[in-house]
Amino acid sequence: MLTLAVIASLIGFVLACNQPSKEDATATKPTQEELVKRGEYLVTIMGCNDCHTPKVMGPNGPELDPTRMLSGHPADMPLAKIDTALLKDWVLFTPILTAGIGPWGVSYAANLTPDETGLGNWTEAQFKKALKEGKSKGMDGTRPLLPPMPWQNFVNISDEDVSAMFAYLQSIKPIANIVPNPQPLSAVSQ
Repeated sequence: MLTLAVIASLIGFVLACNQPSKEDATATKPTQEELVKRGEYLVTIMGCNDCHTPKVMGPNGPELDPTRMLSGHPADMPLAKIDTALLKDWVLFTPILTAGIGPWGVSYAANLTPDETGLGNWTEAQFKKALKEGKSKGMDGTRPLLPPMPWQNFVNISDEDVSAMFAYLQSIKPIANIVPNPQPLSAVSQ
């Protein structure tokens, strides 16, 4: 009996020694500044600017427009009529790379800034659902996110990384821009 009590005490002691202290737990939690910095890194390496930031033509072709960073497809940029027969073998993009046209129709890159026309009214949970489950506006019962949004690549992203991305996107300059809704091909066919 004494041996069992000693073994149980030793096990309890070992387990207690291996638990992080409250100080250790708070030391590992990133500051808001660190969270935003991590989010900026992730948004950059994941290519979010490729579609969500309008471009200007520079000497090397399309370059990010720093005045409209992550504001999505410009509301005032109509699409030209296209020959939909081209879509048999091709997917087309606007010159500023914020709208894609394919067999699914026309899709527009969303405004990711914290303006109310972008992510300003979103919760982090909505952002997570959009990114990991491909739900429009991050809500159940909505249409799926359309190509070329590669949400399927992000299904296994960690919750910590989603939080960091959301913190960064909430920290950038808000830009008012109401992105058009997706359209059927008939809306742009000639």
